[in-house]
Amino acid sequence: MSNTSARESIFARLHSARSAGLPYAPVPEKWEPAPIEDKKARVARFVELMTAMRSEVYQVKGDEWVGKLQEILAERGLKNLVYGPGTEIAKKLESAWKGKKDVGAELVPWKNDVEEFRDELFAADAGITTTMGGVAESAAMILWPSPQEPRLLSLVPPVHFAVVKADRIWTSFAEAIRELDWSAKAPTNALLISGPSKTADIELILQFGVHGPTDLIVFVVE
Repeated sequence: MSNTSARESIFARLHSARSAGLPYAPVPEKWEPAPIEDKKARVARFVELMTAMRSEVYQVKGDEWVGKLQEILAERGLKNLVYGPGTEIAKKLESAWKGKKDVGAELVPWKNDVEEFRDELFAADAGITTTMGGVAESAAMILWPSPQEPRLLSLVPPVHFAVVKADRIWTSFAEAIRELDWSAKAPTNALLISGPSKTADIELILQFGVHGPTDLIVFVVE
């Protein structure tokens, strides 16, 4: 057999094999961590991993987080705190600040126009947001930005405070999606936050606060 015939024969066999074969379509196995049934264990896991990611976590009851917040602001000498008016935590913040002159930090409400609010936002020492809940196995908080509480509140100020309800901490993200019924109403811009902003893009040296807050302080509320 000549070289040309051999080559044509090989190509013909390859072409035939490719045409006859079925497309490879791997089917991923469904995997989900076993749920942590005990709420106390779920919260403990969330706190442990969140702390390991260099976050500060405080477990408080009821509205105690407001007093703790004011205490931290005073200890750190933070001068102002931006928040979203109309949110679940807004009334408690406004009530706690109302008529109190000994609270060192000024409470600054978000304004709808980002251009109008830009100077105040970038001058803010800290921001505070609500959350939709948390994920224990990845120590992630779920945020759902809204016009009242935009993403910038958790992104721009160097210190981010967040309030997480203990009974809305799930084992896995898959479980959270189910419980929050995202199949019927998925958020348009959900955020998962696991610790302060960090990157190791340059020389694989971990740096904090390059693209966002350097400090994340979480209140887990019972």
